[in-house]
Amino acid sequence: MKLTQNDLEQIAAKHITEGQIEEQLKDFKQGFPYLRIEAPASVKKGILSLGGDACEAYSEAWRKYRDAGGKVLKFVPASGAASRMFKNLFAFVDAGYDRPETDFEKHFFDEIHHFAFFHLLDDACRRMYGKDVDALIAEGCHKAVVKALLTSDGLNYGNLPKGLLKFHDYGDTVRTPLEEHLVEGEMYARGNDGHVNIHFTVSPEHRRLFESLVEEKKSLYEARYGSTYNVTFSEQKSSTDTIAVDLDNQPFRVDGKLLFRPGGHGALIQNLNDLDYDIIFIKNIDNVVPDRLKGDTVTYKQVIAGVLATLQQRAFGYLRRLDEGGCHHDELMLMLSFLENELFCHDERAAGYDDVALAEYLRRKLDRPMRVCGMVKNVGEPGGGPFLAYNQDGTVSLQILESSQIDMKDPEKKVMFENGTHFNPVDLVCAVRDYRGGKFDLTKYVDRSTGFISHKSKDGKELKALELPGLWNGAMSDWNTVFVEVPLSTFNPVKTVNDLLRPQHQR
Repeated sequence: MKLTQNDLEQIAAKHITEGQIEEQLKDFKQGFPYLRIEAPASVKKGILSLGGDACEAYSEAWRKYRDAGGKVLKFVPASGAASRMFKNLFAFVDAGYDRPETDFEKHFFDEIHHFAFFHLLDDACRRMYGKDVDALIAEGCHKAVVKALLTSDGLNYGNLPKGLLKFHDYGDTVRTPLEEHLVEGEMYARGNDGHVNIHFTVSPEHRRLFESLVEEKKSLYEARYGSTYNVTFSEQKSSTDTIAVDLDNQPFRVDGKLLFRPGGHGALIQNLNDLDYDIIFIKNIDNVVPDRLKGDTVTYKQVIAGVLATLQQRAFGYLRRLDEGGCHHDELMLMLSFLENELFCHDERAAGYDDVALAEYLRRKLDRPMRVCGMVKNVGEPGGGPFLAYNQDGTVSLQILESSQIDMKDPEKKVMFENGTHFNPVDLVCAVRDYRGGKFDLTKYVDRSTGFISHKSKDGKELKALELPGLWNGAMSDWNTVFVEVPLSTFNPVKTVNDLLRPQHQR
Protein backbone atom coordinates (compact mmCIF):
# COMPACT_ATOMS: atom_id res chain seq x y z
CA MET A 1 0.00 0.00 0.00
CA LYS A 2 1.28 3.42 -0.96
CA LEU A 3 0.98 6.11 1.70
CA THR A 4 0.27 9.63 0.50
CA GLN A 5 2.22 12.65 1.67
CA ASN A 6 -0.76 13.62 3.82
CA ASP A 7 -0.73 10.11 5.35
CA LEU A 8 2.95 10.44 6.19
CA GLU A 9 2.41 13.81 7.82
CA GLN A 10 -0.50 12.40 9.81
CA ILE A 11 1.47 9.44 11.18
CA ALA A 12 4.53 11.60 11.86
CA ALA A 13 2.37 13.90 13.99
CA LYS A 14 1.50 10.87 16.12
CA HIS A 15 5.18 9.86 16.36
CA ILE A 16 4.46 6.64 14.48
CA THR A 17 6.83 5.43 11.78
CA GLU A 18 5.97 4.18 8.32
CA GLY A 19 7.56 0.87 9.29
CA GLN A 20 5.16 0.49 12.22
CA ILE A 21 2.20 1.05 9.89
CA GLU A 22 3.54 -1.62 7.53
CA GLU A 23 3.91 -4.06 10.44
CA GLN A 24 0.36 -3.37 11.60
CA LEU A 25 -1.07 -3.89 8.12
CA LYS A 26 0.86 -7.16 7.94
CA ASP A 27 -0.68 -8.19 11.29
CA PHE A 28 -4.17 -7.59 9.90
CA LYS A 29 -3.44 -9.76 6.85
CA GLN A 30 -1.67 -12.57 8.69
CA GLY A 31 -3.53 -12.47 11.99
CA PHE A 32 -1.99 -13.51 15.28
CA PRO A 33 -1.12 -17.12 16.11
CA TYR A 34 -2.89 -18.95 18.89
CA LEU A 35 -0.70 -19.62 21.88
CA ARG A 36 0.33 -23.17 22.58
CA ILE A 37 -0.70 -24.06 26.10
CA GLU A 38 0.55 -26.90 28.28
CA ALA A 39 -2.18 -26.77 30.93
CA PRO A 40 -4.36 -24.40 32.93
CA ALA A 41 -2.58 -23.30 36.09
CA SER A 42 -4.05 -24.64 39.33
CA VAL A 43 -3.13 -25.06 42.96
CA LYS A 44 -1.73 -28.46 41.94
CA LYS A 45 0.55 -26.83 39.40
CA GLY A 46 1.40 -23.16 39.14
CA ILE A 47 -0.77 -21.39 41.76
CA LEU A 48 0.41 -21.01 45.34
CA SER A 49 -2.26 -21.59 47.98
CA LEU A 50 -0.93 -20.18 51.22
CA GLY A 51 -1.97 -20.99 54.76
CA GLY A 52 -2.30 -18.52 57.61
CA ASP A 53 1.27 -18.83 58.87
CA ALA A 54 2.70 -18.37 55.38
CA CYS A 55 0.48 -15.35 54.78
CA GLU A 56 1.69 -13.72 57.97
CA ALA A 57 5.32 -14.47 57.13
CA TYR A 58 4.98 -12.93 53.66
CA SER A 59 3.11 -9.91 55.05
CA GLU A 60 5.98 -9.36 57.46
CA ALA A 61 8.48 -9.75 54.59
CA TRP A 62 6.63 -6.99 52.75
CA ARG A 63 6.60 -4.69 55.76
CA LYS A 64 10.36 -5.16 56.18
CA TYR A 65 10.98 -4.44 52.50
CA ARG A 66 8.83 -1.33 52.58
CA ASP A 67 10.35 -0.08 55.83
CA ALA A 68 13.85 -0.57 54.41
CA GLY A 69 13.15 2.20 51.94
CA GLY A 70 11.95 0.51 48.77
CA LYS A 71 10.29 2.95 46.37
CA VAL A 72 6.67 1.83 46.02
CA LEU A 73 3.93 2.95 43.62
CA LYS A 74 0.29 2.10 43.12
CA PHE A 75 -0.61 2.17 39.38
CA VAL A 76 -4.29 2.44 38.42
CA PRO A 77 -5.51 2.31 34.80
CA ALA A 78 -8.42 4.77 34.90
CA SER A 79 -8.90 6.11 31.38
CA GLY A 80 -11.96 4.09 30.41
CA ALA A 81 -15.30 5.90 30.14
CA ALA A 82 -18.20 4.56 32.17
CA SER A 83 -20.50 4.37 29.16
CA ARG A 84 -20.49 0.53 29.15
CA MET A 85 -21.47 0.59 32.80
CA PHE A 86 -24.75 2.23 31.72
CA LYS A 87 -25.35 0.21 28.55
CA ASN A 88 -28.68 -1.14 29.83
CA LEU A 89 -29.90 2.34 30.75
CA PHE A 90 -28.93 3.78 27.38
CA ALA A 91 -30.94 0.96 25.81
CA PHE A 92 -33.92 1.80 28.03
CA VAL A 93 -33.88 5.46 26.90
CA ASP A 94 -33.99 4.29 23.25
CA ALA A 95 -36.58 1.57 23.87
CA GLY A 96 -40.13 1.75 22.51
CA TYR A 97 -41.65 1.64 25.99
CA ASP A 98 -41.63 4.19 28.82
CA ARG A 99 -41.80 2.12 32.00
CA PRO A 100 -39.19 -0.45 33.15
CA GLU A 101 -39.74 -3.88 31.61
CA THR A 102 -36.49 -5.83 31.93
CA ASP A 103 -35.28 -7.23 35.24
CA PHE A 104 -32.30 -4.89 35.07
CA GLU A 105 -34.47 -1.81 34.60
CA LYS A 106 -36.86 -2.83 37.37
CA HIS A 107 -34.01 -3.52 39.78
CA PHE A 108 -32.44 -0.14 39.03
CA PHE A 109 -35.60 1.80 39.81
CA ASP A 110 -36.71 -0.38 42.75
CA GLU A 111 -33.38 0.25 44.50
CA ILE A 112 -32.62 3.73 43.21
CA HIS A 113 -32.45 5.20 46.74
CA HIS A 114 -29.52 2.92 47.56
CA PHE A 115 -27.12 4.36 45.01
CA ALA A 116 -24.42 6.59 46.48
CA PHE A 117 -25.20 9.15 43.76
CA PHE A 118 -28.93 9.27 44.57
CA HIS A 119 -28.91 12.67 46.29
CA LEU A 120 -26.95 14.21 43.42
CA LEU A 121 -29.42 12.65 40.98
CA ASP A 122 -32.33 13.99 43.01
CA ASP A 123 -30.85 17.49 42.85
CA ALA A 124 -30.28 17.16 39.09
CA CYS A 125 -33.92 16.16 38.55
CA ARG A 126 -35.15 19.14 40.57
CA ARG A 127 -32.91 21.43 38.54
CA MET A 128 -33.90 19.99 35.16
CA TYR A 129 -37.59 19.22 35.68
CA GLY A 130 -38.65 20.99 38.86
CA LYS A 131 -39.50 17.61 40.40
CA ASP A 132 -37.57 15.09 42.48
CA VAL A 133 -36.82 11.48 41.49
CA ASP A 134 -39.77 10.00 43.36
CA ALA A 135 -42.24 12.42 41.79
CA LEU A 136 -40.95 11.68 38.30
CA ILE A 137 -41.18 7.94 38.86
CA ALA A 138 -44.71 8.26 40.24
CA GLU A 139 -45.68 10.05 37.03
CA GLY A 140 -44.10 7.35 34.88
CA CYS A 141 -41.26 9.65 33.75
CA HIS A 142 -38.57 7.01 34.25
CA LYS A 143 -36.65 8.04 31.16
CA ALA A 144 -36.39 11.60 32.46
CA VAL A 145 -34.62 10.24 35.55
CA VAL A 146 -32.18 8.25 33.44
CA LYS A 147 -31.46 11.26 31.25
CA ALA A 148 -30.72 13.30 34.38
CA LEU A 149 -28.19 10.65 35.33
CA LEU A 150 -26.51 10.13 31.96
CA THR A 151 -26.60 13.37 29.97
CA SER A 152 -24.54 16.54 30.20
CA ASP A 153 -27.61 18.49 31.32
CA GLY A 154 -27.61 16.34 34.47
CA LEU A 155 -24.80 14.36 36.15
CA ASN A 156 -23.23 13.38 32.80
CA TYR A 157 -22.41 9.91 34.17
CA GLY A 158 -22.76 8.40 30.71
CA ASN A 159 -19.69 10.35 29.55
CA LEU A 160 -17.50 10.44 32.65
CA PRO A 161 -14.84 7.87 33.60
CA LYS A 162 -15.64 5.38 36.37
CA GLY A 163 -13.01 6.86 38.65
CA LEU A 164 -15.05 10.05 39.13
CA LEU A 165 -18.47 8.51 39.83
CA LYS A 166 -19.95 8.28 43.31
CA PHE A 167 -19.62 4.61 44.29
CA HIS A 168 -19.89 4.33 48.08
CA ASP A 169 -22.08 6.08 50.65
CA TYR A 170 -20.58 6.53 54.14
CA GLY A 171 -23.49 8.47 55.56
CA ASP A 172 -21.62 11.71 56.16
CA THR A 173 -19.86 11.56 52.80
CA VAL A 174 -19.71 9.63 49.55
CA ARG A 175 -16.58 8.39 47.80
CA THR A 176 -15.46 7.90 44.24
CA PRO A 177 -13.21 5.00 43.18
CA LEU A 178 -10.32 7.47 42.97
CA GLU A 179 -10.75 8.24 46.67
CA GLU A 180 -11.00 4.55 47.57
CA HIS A 181 -7.67 3.98 45.82
CA LEU A 182 -6.13 6.83 47.82
CA VAL A 183 -7.27 5.12 51.02
CA GLU A 184 -6.12 1.67 49.85
CA GLY A 185 -2.73 3.03 48.87
CA GLU A 186 -2.17 4.36 52.37
CA MET A 187 -2.96 0.96 53.83
CA TYR A 188 -0.36 -1.13 51.97
CA ALA A 189 1.79 1.09 49.72
CA ARG A 190 2.88 3.84 52.12
CA GLY A 191 6.65 4.23 52.15
CA ASN A 192 8.84 4.57 55.22
CA ASP A 193 9.02 8.30 54.44
CA GLY A 194 5.24 8.63 54.92
CA HIS A 195 4.62 9.17 51.21
CA VAL A 196 1.89 7.37 49.28
CA ASN A 197 2.69 7.36 45.56
CA ILE A 198 -0.27 6.75 43.25
CA HIS A 199 -0.34 7.06 39.47
CA PHE A 200 -3.54 7.14 37.40
CA THR A 201 -3.61 6.75 33.63
CA VAL A 202 -6.41 8.96 32.33
CA SER A 203 -7.85 10.18 29.03
CA PRO A 204 -6.88 13.74 27.97
CA GLU A 205 -10.45 15.03 28.08
CA HIS A 206 -10.89 13.93 31.70
CA ARG A 207 -7.47 14.73 33.14
CA ARG A 208 -8.44 18.11 34.55
CA LEU A 209 -11.45 16.57 36.31
CA PHE A 210 -9.21 14.00 37.98
CA GLU A 211 -6.70 16.66 38.99
CA SER A 212 -9.47 18.83 40.44
CA LEU A 213 -10.83 15.97 42.53
CA VAL A 214 -7.35 15.21 43.90
CA GLU A 215 -6.83 18.88 44.71
CA GLU A 216 -10.16 18.90 46.54
CA LYS A 217 -9.70 15.68 48.52
CA LYS A 218 -5.96 15.26 49.01
CA SER A 219 -5.57 17.32 52.19
CA LEU A 220 -8.58 15.59 53.76
CA TYR A 221 -6.99 12.14 53.46
CA GLU A 222 -3.53 13.40 54.38
CA ALA A 223 -4.96 14.80 57.62
CA ARG A 224 -6.90 11.61 58.31
CA TYR A 225 -3.98 9.22 57.82
CA GLY A 226 -0.95 11.38 58.51
CA SER A 227 0.47 10.58 55.07
CA THR A 228 1.64 12.72 52.18
CA TYR A 229 0.07 11.85 48.84
CA ASN A 230 2.08 12.09 45.66
CA VAL A 231 -0.57 11.65 42.96
CA THR A 232 0.50 11.75 39.33
CA PHE A 233 -1.23 11.25 36.00
CA SER A 234 -0.35 10.20 32.48
CA GLU A 235 -2.24 9.66 29.25
CA GLN A 236 -2.03 6.87 26.73
CA LYS A 237 0.52 7.98 24.15
CA SER A 238 -0.71 8.74 20.65
CA SER A 239 2.31 6.80 19.35
CA THR A 240 0.63 3.63 20.65
CA ASP A 241 -2.51 4.18 18.54
CA THR A 242 -3.02 1.60 15.81
CA ILE A 243 -4.34 1.99 12.30
CA ALA A 244 -7.84 0.69 11.47
CA VAL A 245 -8.61 -1.20 8.27
CA ASP A 246 -11.69 -2.17 6.29
CA LEU A 247 -12.75 -5.78 5.81
CA ASP A 248 -10.31 -6.06 2.87
CA ASN A 249 -7.43 -5.02 5.16
CA GLN A 250 -7.06 -1.65 3.45
CA PRO A 251 -6.62 1.46 5.61
CA PHE A 252 -9.95 2.80 6.83
CA ARG A 253 -10.37 6.47 6.08
CA VAL A 254 -12.69 9.19 7.35
CA ASP A 255 -12.87 12.25 5.11
CA GLY A 256 -9.73 11.07 3.36
CA LYS A 257 -7.71 10.72 6.59
CA LEU A 258 -6.41 7.50 8.10
CA LEU A 259 -8.41 6.33 11.11
CA PHE A 260 -6.39 5.48 14.20
CA ARG A 261 -7.73 3.87 17.36
CA PRO A 262 -6.28 3.52 20.86
CA GLY A 263 -4.10 0.41 21.14
CA GLY A 264 -5.88 -0.97 24.24
CA HIS A 265 -4.55 -1.32 27.78
CA GLY A 266 -1.39 -2.95 26.45
CA ALA A 267 -0.29 0.52 25.37
CA LEU A 268 0.12 1.34 29.07
CA ILE A 269 3.36 -0.65 29.22
CA GLN A 270 4.87 2.57 27.87
CA ASN A 271 3.40 4.58 30.76
CA LEU A 272 4.57 1.97 33.25
CA ASN A 273 8.04 2.06 31.73
CA ASP A 274 8.30 5.82 32.30
CA LEU A 275 7.92 5.47 36.08
CA ASP A 276 10.99 5.17 38.31
CA TYR A 277 10.05 2.89 41.20
CA ASP A 278 11.16 -0.44 42.66
CA ILE A 279 7.79 -2.12 43.26
CA ILE A 280 4.55 -1.25 41.47
CA PHE A 281 1.06 -2.45 42.45
CA ILE A 282 -1.46 -2.61 39.58
CA LYS A 283 -5.21 -2.74 40.10
CA ASN A 284 -8.19 -1.64 38.00
CA ILE A 285 -10.07 1.52 38.91
CA ASP A 286 -13.46 -0.14 39.52
CA ASN A 287 -12.30 -2.94 41.84
CA VAL A 288 -12.80 -1.14 45.15
CA VAL A 289 -14.89 -1.67 48.30
CA PRO A 290 -15.89 0.49 51.28
CA ASP A 291 -13.58 0.63 54.29
CA ARG A 292 -15.51 -2.04 56.20
CA LEU A 293 -14.47 -4.63 53.58
CA LYS A 294 -10.93 -3.52 52.83
CA GLY A 295 -9.33 -5.97 55.28
CA ASP A 296 -8.87 -8.91 52.90
CA THR A 297 -7.70 -6.63 50.08
CA VAL A 298 -5.02 -5.06 52.26
CA THR A 299 -3.93 -8.38 53.75
CA TYR A 300 -3.49 -10.13 50.43
CA LYS A 301 -1.87 -7.14 48.74
CA GLN A 302 0.80 -7.38 51.44
CA VAL A 303 0.99 -11.16 51.02
CA ILE A 304 1.61 -11.11 47.27
CA ALA A 305 4.04 -8.21 47.67
CA GLY A 306 5.89 -10.23 50.30
CA VAL A 307 6.06 -13.21 47.94
CA LEU A 308 7.51 -10.90 45.29
CA ALA A 309 10.10 -9.35 47.63
CA THR A 310 11.17 -12.80 48.84
CA LEU A 311 11.52 -14.30 45.36
CA GLN A 312 13.30 -11.22 44.05
CA GLN A 313 15.85 -11.41 46.86
CA ARG A 314 16.52 -15.06 46.01
CA ALA A 315 16.90 -14.30 42.30
CA PHE A 316 19.22 -11.36 43.00
CA GLY A 317 21.40 -13.57 45.20
CA TYR A 318 21.75 -16.17 42.46
CA LEU A 319 22.56 -13.53 39.83
CA ARG A 320 25.32 -12.07 42.00
CA ARG A 321 26.72 -15.54 42.49
CA LEU A 322 26.69 -16.09 38.72
CA ASP A 323 28.56 -12.79 38.40
CA GLU A 324 31.32 -14.12 40.63
CA GLY A 325 31.79 -17.08 38.30
CA GLY A 326 33.10 -20.53 39.14
CA CYS A 327 29.70 -21.93 40.20
CA HIS A 328 29.93 -25.68 40.64
CA HIS A 329 27.34 -27.98 39.16
CA ASP A 330 25.35 -28.48 42.37
CA GLU A 331 24.92 -24.71 42.75
CA LEU A 332 23.66 -24.40 39.20
CA MET A 333 21.19 -27.24 39.78
CA LEU A 334 19.92 -25.45 42.90
CA MET A 335 19.31 -22.33 40.82
CA LEU A 336 17.59 -24.41 38.14
CA SER A 337 15.31 -25.91 40.79
CA PHE A 338 14.41 -22.40 41.95
CA LEU A 339 13.61 -21.35 38.39
CA GLU A 340 11.50 -24.42 37.67
CA ASN A 341 9.77 -25.04 41.00
CA GLU A 342 9.35 -21.56 42.44
CA LEU A 343 9.23 -19.35 39.35
CA PHE A 344 7.46 -22.07 37.33
CA CYS A 345 9.59 -21.61 34.23
CA HIS A 346 11.01 -24.74 32.64
CA ASP A 347 12.74 -25.94 29.51
CA GLU A 348 13.06 -29.66 28.85
CA ARG A 349 16.39 -28.97 27.12
CA ALA A 350 17.98 -27.46 30.26
CA ALA A 351 18.84 -30.83 31.80
CA GLY A 352 21.17 -31.54 28.89
CA TYR A 353 23.11 -28.26 29.09
CA ASP A 354 26.72 -28.25 30.19
CA ASP A 355 27.58 -25.94 33.07
CA VAL A 356 28.57 -23.02 30.85
CA ALA A 357 25.34 -23.17 28.83
CA LEU A 358 23.28 -23.75 31.97
CA ALA A 359 24.78 -20.69 33.69
CA GLU A 360 23.97 -18.56 30.66
CA TYR A 361 20.41 -19.91 30.51
CA LEU A 362 19.90 -19.20 34.23
CA ARG A 363 21.24 -15.67 33.90
CA ARG A 364 18.92 -14.98 30.97
CA LYS A 365 15.84 -16.24 32.79
CA LEU A 366 16.54 -14.83 36.26
CA ASP A 367 17.55 -11.35 35.09
CA ARG A 368 14.05 -10.23 34.07
CA PRO A 369 11.20 -8.16 35.50
CA MET A 370 9.16 -10.16 37.99
CA ARG A 371 5.49 -10.07 38.92
CA VAL A 372 3.27 -11.87 41.39
CA CYS A 373 -0.41 -11.98 40.43
CA GLY A 374 -3.36 -12.74 42.65
CA MET A 375 -5.81 -15.28 41.23
CA VAL A 376 -9.36 -15.89 42.41
CA LYS A 377 -11.40 -19.05 42.01
CA ASN A 378 -13.37 -19.15 38.79
CA VAL A 379 -17.01 -18.15 39.31
CA GLY A 380 -17.91 -17.75 35.66
CA GLU A 381 -16.71 -14.17 35.12
CA PRO A 382 -15.72 -13.41 31.52
CA GLY A 383 -12.07 -12.68 30.87
CA GLY A 384 -8.62 -14.16 31.14
CA GLY A 385 -7.15 -16.85 33.30
CA PRO A 386 -3.84 -18.38 34.39
CA PHE A 387 -2.09 -20.92 32.15
CA LEU A 388 1.21 -22.64 31.61
CA ALA A 389 2.07 -21.63 28.05
CA TYR A 390 4.92 -22.09 25.61
CA ASN A 391 7.06 -19.07 24.84
CA GLN A 392 8.75 -18.22 21.56
CA ASP A 393 12.08 -19.59 22.86
CA GLY A 394 10.55 -22.99 23.64
CA THR A 395 10.34 -22.51 27.41
CA VAL A 396 7.09 -22.93 29.34
CA SER A 397 6.04 -20.34 31.92
CA LEU A 398 2.99 -18.92 33.65
CA GLN A 399 0.92 -16.51 31.55
CA ILE A 400 -2.42 -14.72 31.82
CA LEU A 401 -4.33 -15.54 28.65
CA GLU A 402 -7.60 -14.39 27.11
CA SER A 403 -9.94 -16.79 25.33
CA SER A 404 -9.11 -15.15 21.99
CA GLN A 405 -5.50 -16.33 22.37
CA ILE A 406 -6.54 -19.97 22.57
CA ASP A 407 -7.69 -22.11 19.64
CA MET A 408 -11.22 -22.97 20.77
CA LYS A 409 -11.67 -25.15 17.66
CA ASP A 410 -9.14 -27.54 19.17
CA PRO A 411 -11.23 -29.72 21.54
CA GLU A 412 -8.29 -30.32 23.86
CA LYS A 413 -7.50 -26.61 24.21
CA LYS A 414 -11.18 -25.75 24.61
CA VAL A 415 -11.48 -28.21 27.49
CA MET A 416 -8.35 -26.74 29.10
CA PHE A 417 -9.86 -23.27 28.99
CA GLU A 418 -13.28 -24.38 30.24
CA ASN A 419 -11.76 -26.42 33.07
CA GLY A 420 -9.66 -23.57 34.37
CA THR A 421 -10.08 -23.31 38.12
CA HIS A 422 -9.05 -19.66 38.50
CA PHE A 423 -9.70 -16.24 37.03
CA ASN A 424 -7.55 -13.13 36.57
CA PRO A 425 -8.88 -10.24 38.72
CA VAL A 426 -6.06 -7.87 37.64
CA ASP A 427 -4.23 -7.92 40.97
CA LEU A 428 -0.52 -7.54 40.26
CA VAL A 429 2.63 -6.54 42.09
CA CYS A 430 5.62 -5.89 39.84
CA ALA A 431 9.37 -5.64 40.44
CA VAL A 432 10.86 -3.56 37.64
CA ARG A 433 14.46 -2.96 38.76
CA ASP A 434 17.37 -5.33 38.11
CA TYR A 435 19.84 -6.73 40.64
CA ARG A 436 22.36 -3.99 39.87
CA GLY A 437 19.79 -1.33 40.73
CA GLY A 438 19.06 -0.33 37.15
CA LYS A 439 15.59 -0.01 35.68
CA PHE A 440 14.44 -2.65 33.21
CA ASP A 441 13.30 -1.41 29.81
CA LEU A 442 9.87 -3.03 29.99
CA THR A 443 9.25 -2.63 26.26
CA LYS A 444 11.90 -5.30 25.62
CA TYR A 445 9.86 -7.98 27.40
CA VAL A 446 6.71 -7.76 25.25
CA ASP A 447 5.65 -10.66 23.02
CA ARG A 448 4.51 -8.67 20.00
CA SER A 449 2.84 -11.72 18.44
CA THR A 450 0.10 -11.71 21.09
CA GLY A 451 -2.01 -8.80 19.86
CA PHE A 452 -5.75 -8.91 19.17
CA ILE A 453 -7.87 -8.08 16.13
CA SER A 454 -11.45 -7.05 16.82
CA HIS A 455 -14.38 -5.99 14.67
CA LYS A 456 -15.84 -2.51 15.24
CA SER A 457 -17.82 0.04 13.26
CA LYS A 458 -17.51 3.71 12.39
CA ASP A 459 -20.38 5.75 10.98
CA GLY A 460 -22.22 2.52 10.21
CA LYS A 461 -19.28 0.96 8.34
CA GLU A 462 -17.54 -2.15 9.59
CA LEU A 463 -13.84 -2.03 10.35
CA LYS A 464 -11.11 -4.08 11.96
CA ALA A 465 -9.14 -2.73 14.92
CA LEU A 466 -5.78 -3.84 16.25
CA GLU A 467 -5.09 -4.04 19.97
CA LEU A 468 -1.57 -4.28 21.29
CA PRO A 469 -0.59 -7.20 23.56
CA GLY A 470 -2.55 -6.67 26.77
CA LEU A 471 -0.80 -5.03 29.70
CA TRP A 472 -0.97 -8.14 31.93
CA ASN A 473 -1.04 -10.53 28.94
CA GLY A 474 1.51 -10.33 26.15
CA ALA A 475 3.01 -7.03 27.31
CA MET A 476 4.41 -8.91 30.32
CA SER A 477 4.92 -12.20 28.52
CA ASP A 478 8.68 -12.35 29.06
CA TRP A 479 8.55 -11.57 32.80
CA ASN A 480 9.07 -14.06 35.60
CA THR A 481 5.54 -14.70 36.82
CA VAL A 482 4.12 -16.33 39.94
CA PHE A 483 0.44 -16.81 40.78
CA VAL A 484 -1.01 -16.75 44.31
CA GLU A 485 -4.57 -17.70 45.20
CA VAL A 486 -6.43 -14.79 46.81
CA PRO A 487 -9.99 -14.83 48.19
CA LEU A 488 -12.93 -13.85 46.03
CA SER A 489 -13.65 -11.09 48.54
CA THR A 490 -10.77 -9.13 47.00
CA PHE A 491 -12.52 -8.98 43.62
CA ASN A 492 -15.51 -6.65 43.48
CA PRO A 493 -15.57 -4.95 40.07
CA VAL A 494 -18.37 -2.66 38.93
CA LYS A 495 -19.20 -3.62 35.37
CA THR A 496 -22.79 -2.33 35.36
CA VAL A 497 -24.46 0.35 37.45
CA ASN A 498 -26.54 -2.28 39.23
CA ASP A 499 -23.36 -3.88 40.56
CA LEU A 500 -23.28 -0.94 42.96
CA LEU A 501 -26.36 -2.45 44.60
CA ARG A 502 -24.45 -5.58 45.62
CA PRO A 503 -23.84 -5.87 49.38
CA GLN A 504 -20.10 -5.36 48.83
CA HIS A 505 -20.77 -1.78 47.65
CA GLN A 506 -23.42 -0.87 50.20
CA ARG A 507 -23.08 0.52 53.76
